This record gives sequence, C-alpha cells and structure tokens, in this order.
Amino acid sequence: MQTTTLYEQDFYAWTQHQVELLHSGQLGELDIENLIEEIASLGRQERQELRNRLGVLLGHLLKWRYQPEARSKSWAATIQEQRREIQEILEDNPSLKPYLAEAIIRGYQKGLDLVNRETPLDPNQLPQTCSFSEIEIFEESVDWHP
Repeated sequence: MQTTTLYEQDFYAWTQHQVELLHSGQLGELDIENLIEEIASLGRQERQELRNRLGVLLGHLLKWRYQPEARSKSWAATIQEQRREIQEILEDNPSLKPYLAEAIIRGYQKGLDLVNRETPLDPNQLPQTCSFSEIEIFEESVDWHP
C-alpha cells in the first residue's frame, strides 16, 4: 500500500510545516528532497515569467510595427505594462540579466504565435528572428517608426 505524504495531499499545508520546521531549527525534520525540487522550480518559474512577458511584449511590438493602421491605446498600454513588469522582474532577479538575450530569442517565438492568433498577418512573412534592438524593446515610448 502506497502512503501519501503531506506534500502530495496538501501542498500549502506542507509549505507551512516546512516554514515552522525552519523557524524552530528542526532541520533534521525537513523534507529536503521536495524542498530542493520546489526551490529549483521557483527559479524556473522566474525564467518562464520573463519569457512569457517578453512574448506578449514582442508580439505587441510586431503588431505595432506591421499593423500601424490598427494601433490602439490598448496596444500601447499592453506594451507599457509588459515593459514595466519585465523591468521589475529584472530588478527583483538581477541574476536573470545574463539570460535576457536567450529569453528574447525564445520570447520572440511566443510573440510570433501571438501575432498568428490575434491578427490577419502571416507570421511566416515576418522576420523569423527578433529584429528589435534592446533599445526598441525596452524604450519608454512606443512612437518609433517601422
């Protein structure tokens, strides 16, 4: 018969129990294996969040550049919001800065997917690698020209 651990039954309760053990110095009672996995997972989540935000930002920058007739306040607000969120991620996690170039490459593919979903544009007719400089990606104004 397989026994179910607190980690499997109630993740939140497991986290709170681990916190209690840490606070009380009962380190020998910690669920080390699952703690290691969860801490590693947190790092992966930060990288994924950066890629996802870049995907939305780059998708909207593509829409902005290649559909100037459809530009809207909503698009501009999304661009501004994603820039701000990305800057906060990088400020909160400065060790992600060396990963930024790879995140842009991967995020750009997500951006092409967004363009495919949300516009009549054919993403195969757009640049297949990111044609935006970091300055264009992160500058405050969206009023740059195609």
